[in-house]
Amino acid sequence: MRRYVHNELMAVAEAVGATIVTAPVVFGVRGVPRDEVAWQALAFLAAFSVVNGVLACTRLRWLGGEKREFEDAVPLANPDAVLPTPRESLRRSFDWSSAVFSMLILLVPALIWAPVAALGPLLFLPERLSKAAYGIYWERRHGVLLWRGHVPEQPLEKDQYLYSSVRQPDTA
Repeated sequence: MRRYVHNELMAVAEAVGATIVTAPVVFGVRGVPRDEVAWQALAFLAAFSVVNGVLACTRLRWLGGEKREFEDAVPLANPDAVLPTPRESLRRSFDWSSAVFSMLILLVPALIWAPVAALGPLLFLPERLSKAAYGIYWERRHGVLLWRGHVPEQPLEKDQYLYSSVRQPDTA
């Protein structure tokens, strides 16, 4: 089980990590791009990502909206048995293979075709950050935590989330 917000924030960390590794290698080998068209294309893609981020906060499922999935979330039947600690949820949400894949998939085109492609992972930041912000807003507004994952005792429909009450710290 992973908390929804942790999953989105760790995707941001993966993209930043991939860029931190890829960009210096590409810019060191090919140089910083001075082509105006490449930077304009990157700006256009960044704007498109911002629009996707805004659409992610809507009910329009076919445009990537998450609001309907949040509203269709079902309560977790036995939270104490399946929920990880907050630190464990955060750790499970970071996927090294995704970060490495992002680096490799962008390193080759950036070295061969256009060095500006090394900044490609940053294009996912606006969408992921807006999803995380909306997830935090939704959780606070409803007083619950959204979870993603598989619980064998509680099968879900496709793209359905679970929710649990906010944990209270032990005061003993």
